Amino acid sequence: MDMNIEAIVKQVLAEMQGTGSSAAPKQAGAIPKTSKAAMLTALEKYEIKEFAIPEIGDDDILVKVEGCGVCGTDAHEFKRDPFGLIPLVLGHEGTGEIVKMGKNVKKDSAGKPLALGDKVVTCMIFKDDPEITMFDLNKQNVGGADVYGLLPDDDIHLNGWFAEYLVIRGGSSVFNVSDLDLDSRILIEPCAVLIHAVERAKTTGILRFNSRVAVQGCGPIGLICIAILKTMGIQNIVAIDGEQKRLDFAKELGASATVNFKDHKGIEELANGVKNAFGGYLADFAFQCTGSPVAHSNIYKFIRNGGGLCELGFFINGGDATINPHFDICSKEITTVGSWVYTLRDYATTFDFLKSAKAIGLPLEKLITHKFPLSQINEAHITNLKMEGLKIAIVNE
Repeated sequence: MDMNIEAIVKQVLAEMQGTGSSAAPKQAGAIPKTSKAAMLTALEKYEIKEFAIPEIGDDDILVKVEGCGVCGTDAHEFKRDPFGLIPLVLGHEGTGEIVKMGKNVKKDSAGKPLALGDKVVTCMIFKDDPEITMFDLNKQNVGGADVYGLLPDDDIHLNGWFAEYLVIRGGSSVFNVSDLDLDSRILIEPCAVLIHAVERAKTTGILRFNSRVAVQGCGPIGLICIAILKTMGIQNIVAIDGEQKRLDFAKELGASATVNFKDHKGIEELANGVKNAFGGYLADFAFQCTGSPVAHSNIYKFIRNGGGLCELGFFINGGDATINPHFDICSKEITTVGSWVYTLRDYATTFDFLKSAKAIGLPLEKLITHKFPLSQINEAHITNLKMEGLKIAIVNE
């Protein structure tokens, strides 16, 4: 008994001095020596490869991946490799459980404690840019940093969430989201894109509680935009799309009316359709979420004189749009903002949005229409390209 007490005292003293077991990475249970990862090795071709799980450094975290959404960016990379990254492990809408962590890891990027078993997401990997900080009011966006799932391959390999394990390196952002369910966690990244867009829209001073708001495009991005506007208390939202099922779901997420552009011939008739949906008025503010140059050209016709527009549909070069500067911008005095990705602070705001949406009964979880195991990642991407669902996700068994 005395020996046990003596051993315990020595262990406590060693840990306090940083020379005991706490100086080594903490881990939960048995961790395999290798991890499967879906490596994009050529256009439209993923291969499931197995890589050694490396040693975890003092500032690193090993995450067991639970799930990851398939993004439009993944689709572009799958089809065309516009960033020239092949070969790589994609997946940036991921989440999982901490199973091993270095001795220096204590808190997440918002100051919340981190421990084994916590559920986490990542946002960005810092590049020693002092302007990218948690509470930077200059709102530097993620374009100034790297993101897991869009990293060139290296000797670690486990750089994206389309895998069984992910290695989060020191200097990365990480958030403890253990209070959110898996579906909500998978939706964090795309929701942050819209939180950022709405924050950009608010800078115009035009987006208010009583605004009439048009949302063009009811893919996952447009639908999430509608849900965010609804949680803000905006009641008069018109959704515009060509797929009736998506328009029906838009109403479940907060749209007060919908317009199917396939029911209207020509832009003038479509603009009248939007006006009628608002009870005879044009929109005070509009969000363009499609990535279509034609849609961008059209949306000015839906906005009143003195109104506002947020363009967020063009994550990559989608081509040129044709507008008339006099009629579309100058004579109407339209205030326009662009939005691209998100800031670190927008991530923290997104967690509150997801909780608020659930509290008022918005069925965001229905956005995830298909779930595939990692072994069927090619099928998942093909399903996404065919637009057979809304949000496609890879979920590990």
